[in-house]
Amino acid sequence: MDETPSDNASRSDAERRTVVLMDNRAEVREFLISRRAKVSPEQAGVPDVGVRRVRGLRRGEVAMLAGVSIEYYSKLERGALGGVSASVLDALARALQLDDAERAHLFHLAHAADGTSAAMRPRRRPGRRWTPRPSLIWVLDQYAAPAIVRNGRMDLLACNQLGRAMHASLYDATAGTRPNFARFTFLDLEASRDFYPDWDRAADTCVAILRTEAGRDPHDKDLHDLVGELAARSPDFRRRWSTHDVRYHGAGTKTFHHSEVGNLELGYESVDMLSDPGLTLTLYVAEPGSPTAQALELLASWTSPAAQVEA
Repeated sequence: MDETPSDNASRSDAERRTVVLMDNRAEVREFLISRRAKVSPEQAGVPDVGVRRVRGLRRGEVAMLAGVSIEYYSKLERGALGGVSASVLDALARALQLDDAERAHLFHLAHAADGTSAAMRPRRRPGRRWTPRPSLIWVLDQYAAPAIVRNGRMDLLACNQLGRAMHASLYDATAGTRPNFARFTFLDLEASRDFYPDWDRAADTCVAILRTEAGRDPHDKDLHDLVGELAARSPDFRRRWSTHDVRYHGAGTKTFHHSEVGNLELGYESVDMLSDPGLTLTLYVAEPGSPTAQALELLASWTSPAAQVEA
């Protein structure tokens, strides 16, 4: 019997679901093993007896701490998170001493395993051709320090004038294409190591953000393509990706190096944009009266519309 187009479509959908499931089981297994390795017996409050063949806790110790049988935990660590209750996931998070980002990642993996992740994604997500609304541009331009908008794949989508000046090396490296922090960090090493004085920290953060996004939206083809490209071209990326570290990127301080005005030590605050699910607005600020504040004033004077007209 000849197959109909609907039969082919159904088979393709089933094949895609199978691939996602297979990938999900590997993600679950490696994430749980990596988190178990990070917790010592002393940290967990269990006796350290016998010879340990691996770092961290044994499966049986995690099972005991989570209040489940070792057989059941071993099944979970093989990747079978589909249908696991929230109470068991919470118990696992406590036993493995997961932070907020790691706990959320565990729940995202569980949702992907039982097929509920697609239903939980926002209905509206920015497309490839997303452009900022005029009102957003006005808001960015009213902010006196650097301000940027990015997505979970680390694409730089919008910024104010000072934000663009601050990231001049990133824009220079992209040659007219959409700037991407991950590609810049791992594929333009000379420029990125100059821009990030603490390159290792910046690289760790970049990969952790991508890993977090992959757990939140495992069906994002553009993200899968980006991770595949970076893994194929960068040993530094591959090593960090294999650690399965995740993190929230909400607030803190960063140091950048600008080729014209020197080092910039900036505080930052990042917020999710409710009007554009999946996008993050990051506002940078310098301590008043600091050398960084003076450097930003100098950079702003060079990039102001009046200065460009005079030039």
